[in-house]
Amino acid sequence: MTHPESDAPGRPAERAPDERPGGCADPAVGLLLTISEAVVLAVLLIWLGLRGLGRSHAPVGSGAPSASGSGAETDRVPTIAFGVLALVVVALATVLLRDRWYWAGGIQVLVAVALCTLTLTSVSRADVDAPPAPAPAWNSPPCRSGGDSEECARSGG
Repeated sequence: MTHPESDAPGRPAERAPDERPGGCADPAVGLLLTISEAVVLAVLLIWLGLRGLGRSHAPVGSGAPSASGSGAETDRVPTIAFGVLALVVVALATVLLRDRWYWAGGIQVLVAVALCTLTLTSVSRADVDAPPAPAPAWNSPPCRSGGDSEECARSGG
């Protein structure tokens, strides 16, 4: 006996709850996406490495801030690049999980967690790699005991 609602014209046939789209292609899609994201990440790391080499060897008067020059700003490009890649992977994982591609979506969630960790690490490394502020220069007070004492010899006065 069939249900009259499912036989009505224009209504889509309902899937059984255990039937998933993709079947055995689900883990394969997850693996393929992970490999393609690893390739994109490798290209991104090579580009950032070459960019860093170019910044460290830039002449001081060229307008491009060098990593060793005074007044060098914190480079936020790696953080932005890793963050954008992480957002793309999070969006892809959301779409896959909503469409019930559980293996592929789960793998993408793991990749997204790793990329978010990499992004947060690049934020903390950018703060660590920033040059320290110069120490304030101040003149020490003159020696109180005169010019020939040991106190004046130690203080430089």
